[in-house]
Amino acid sequence: MKKTSAQITANYTLDELPGRQVAAVVNFPPRQIGKFMSEVLTLGFADEAGEVVLFAPDVTVPNGSRLF
Repeated sequence: MKKTSAQITANYTLDELPGRQVAAVVNFPPRQIGKFMSEVLTLGFADEAGEVVLFAPDVTVPNGSRLF
């Protein structure tokens, strides 16, 4: 399990996130974000308000699957 720092609170509550599959880059080196060490780059798109919408598969895929 790795940690990430993503500004997603405008579109998601904490209760919606556990168990959710998202697209992420996991082979980047860790990066310090303020006081937090981020180990993963979570991928998303900006909505009309500029807030992050997570990029996720339409159907369940094996965890760790490659993104093509």
